[in-house]
Amino acid sequence: MAVLTRLYDTHEDAVATVKALEAAGMGHDEISVIGGDERGQYGTNGTRPVNGSATTTTDPDAAGKAAGAGATAGTIIGGGAGLMAGLGALAIPGLGPVVAAGWLVAALTGAGVGAAVGGGAGGLIGSLVSHGVSEEDAHVYAEGVRRGGFLVTAKVDDKRVSEAQRILSSRGVDVAQRRSAYAAEGWSRFDESAPAYETTTAATTQPRLS
Repeated sequence: MAVLTRLYDTHEDAVATVKALEAAGMGHDEISVIGGDERGQYGTNGTRPVNGSATTTTDPDAAGKAAGAGATAGTIIGGGAGLMAGLGALAIPGLGPVVAAGWLVAALTGAGVGAAVGGGAGGLIGSLVSHGVSEEDAHVYAEGVRRGGFLVTAKVDDKRVSEAQRILSSRGVDVAQRRSAYAAEGWSRFDESAPAYETTTAATTQPRLS
């Protein structure tokens, strides 16, 4: 089993990618998504609430439960609605407001990984590293989410790696190029204490002045 991860600058690119993975026969339990949601646009996937309403919390344990509920809702709501219909709205320390669903979310809020790296965004970095992502890339992914990007992660059978990579790469960010772009701004690694961003996309953001 391989774990593949890709960053997307927009909600639309993440949605299209998740739908393509689902169309290729990958189940909800194999896909996870987490994305920045500074403006509160995506917790109901634009049209429908998760279990009647979005959930916002800064408590890591509650965040994990809420995200798990989002993943379950994505499976239950309307059959073919897909994982993105089950996005739950969360507020995770270090990342700020996010929407999330799927298996990675429970992992990032779990005590084992979170305690080792420091909860919140540390949990995201630790979860990614524990699933084979280099720490260098994991910091870029966490920064991308903080700036409003979307992270899609898929557990893939070894025989389907090439197919999944093709789907994930079609709209995804080149992590090396994005690292270089961040470095040109003076960035070196994810800092959960850094000022929040006014979100436009993961590639183009400005620190919030107020």
